[in-house]
Amino acid sequence: MKIAIIGAGNLGLSIAKGLLNTDGATTLYLTKRNLDDIRDFEKYGNVTITSDNRRAVENSDILILAVQPSQLEFLLENTKDLLTEKHLVISTITGFSIAKMEAIIGDGHPIIRSMPNTAISVGKSMTCLCSNESGKKRVALAKAIFNRMGHSMEIPESQMQAATVICASGIAFWMRLIRATTQGAIQLGFDAKEAQELAMHTCNGAANLLIASGSHPEAEIDKVTTPKGCTIQGLNEMEHQGLSSSLIQGIAASYAKISLIQEGQL
Repeated sequence: MKIAIIGAGNLGLSIAKGLLNTDGATTLYLTKRNLDDIRDFEKYGNVTITSDNRRAVENSDILILAVQPSQLEFLLENTKDLLTEKHLVISTITGFSIAKMEAIIGDGHPIIRSMPNTAISVGKSMTCLCSNESGKKRVALAKAIFNRMGHSMEIPESQMQAATVICASGIAFWMRLIRATTQGAIQLGFDAKEAQELAMHTCNGAANLLIASGSHPEAEIDKVTTPKGCTIQGLNEMEHQGLSSSLIQGIAASYAKISLIQEGQL
């Protein structure tokens, strides 16, 4: 697959690393204004770095757009004359609807909105996808790309803002939980490096238990809680202090914020 990532910032580079780590592209173009930041990618024989977005579009079949929202309209206006029936446009930009993109490049081009997260760089992203009518036949291709770098799910576009909170912002939420667990382990006597190792791998194990078994979190909790035991004591104290409530309120607050951004109020 001939892929161009237009906008090699944090997310764009995470996607690039994911593609390169899984041999997901025969050729890969990376674009950025300042190429000094991405010179290291020149060591890959199939990677071209450039500040010329038009060149990248001309030489690619799949365009992954990872620029800032304020830059997307100009990018599409500046490259729409190069788009052909072979191109698949995949946007990772928060808050820029398919309808807005169609208004610029037309509804005849397959367009897919995607919401990956930065774990894509290590092949563990949760990526949500939706498409326009022309893109429905290309969703399977998009899923094949993102499934090489984690797991993907097709959802209605109306749920993309919520997916952004749960999956993209969610990485930060889980990092904070891991950090808190690390701090707790330090308080119990482990050094910082050991504490983080314990927290990381326990978190990874918990997620993989659910993925492998398909069971509900409470079913796995039941397996490690005993009457009058230390686990249930700890869980109950966390709930008394508002663990679940604060997580849900944080998610709701994040969604309220992204909704204001979507509506142009910020």
